[in-house]
Amino acid sequence: MGAALIVDAVRSPMGRGKAGGALSGTHPVDLLAGVLTALVERTGVDPATVDDVLVGCVGQNLEQSATPGRQAWLAAGYPEHVPSVTVERKCGSGQQAIEFAHWGIAAGAYDLAIAGGVESMSRVPMGSARGDADPFGPAVRARYPDLVPQGVSAELVAEKWKLSRGDLDAFAARSHRLAARAAGSGGFADEIVPISGVTADETIRPGTSVEVLAGLRPSFNSAKFPELDWKITAGNSSQLTDGAAALLLASPERAAALGLRPRARIVASAVCGDDPVLMLTGPIPATHKVLAKAGLSISDIDAVEVNEAFAPVPLAWLAEFDLDPERLNPRGGAIALGHPLGASGARLMTTLVNHLEQTGGRYGLQVMCEAGGMANATIIERL
Repeated sequence: MGAALIVDAVRSPMGRGKAGGALSGTHPVDLLAGVLTALVERTGVDPATVDDVLVGCVGQNLEQSATPGRQAWLAAGYPEHVPSVTVERKCGSGQQAIEFAHWGIAAGAYDLAIAGGVESMSRVPMGSARGDADPFGPAVRARYPDLVPQGVSAELVAEKWKLSRGDLDAFAARSHRLAARAAGSGGFADEIVPISGVTADETIRPGTSVEVLAGLRPSFNSAKFPELDWKITAGNSSQLTDGAAALLLASPERAAALGLRPRARIVASAVCGDDPVLMLTGPIPATHKVLAKAGLSISDIDAVEVNEAFAPVPLAWLAEFDLDPERLNPRGGAIALGHPLGASGARLMTTLVNHLEQTGGRYGLQVMCEAGGMANATIIERL
């Protein structure tokens, strides 16, 4: 298969996904349109030459129900002949959009593609598409009678890896500390584009401490597991967030013809499934799979982004791999920056590309846990 190059990557600021949040007054189509406009303007590509726009989005209802990438492309004033498609692999939707663009370029179906994601969790509430319906059905429930919400799965992961409440809160405080440091030093300046007058992430709380987090009450409970010592709180979980991100990918031939200077290349990618009850452990086998495909070891990786859906996810991952903890989520993660579901995969990739450039790292790994017990993993090389 041929190569796929990342030419550029941008994201919106992260806004709190609730009424009154910095981006809650912005329609998700306009949120994404702002990011697409910035990407096209920064790269100087002719929008008429883009083959496809692939957009991750989980809540495909209400204001996100009409193929948001298509509407955002039109809202930006770009040519009508360029199509779009919506990708939904739960929390990994934005990362899967990047992978579909990667595979399309590698197969020769695309020369130039935009991949990204959007989620306005203030305007399209999480779970609103489901309502009171049961998405599993009797056969799945018969096979897995212990199916539980993600928060309870996070508790099961914490229990299996013997992670204490103190471990989780310390990691959460670290997320805010590292994100605040990156923001304060200008580390996010090359990736954030202003949207609706908002220029910086609203979600980071620099003063977060273990002591403050220790005062929060656990958020979940389940009669199925009365033996658990409940530890997951709003403070050691990802934040509901409004956000969007987008990347321009190109074949080497098209990049050269247009005089584009690529920032990274995709080395390998992998997807896998895992236990749907534990649900959040997929990043571990996905990492083994993508490292094998790339012919690399974990020691070759300079920075790793493990999505911080809940603090036990990256901590369990770290317990399984011999990696310097300083290389894990070095600019904080979704606990501090937020988790705009369909956009997170593209946001993490944007941050990873910038981190590698600013630190001189060569290889980066991104891996996401996903509802239902799935995971995406991608390795990139800075160019």
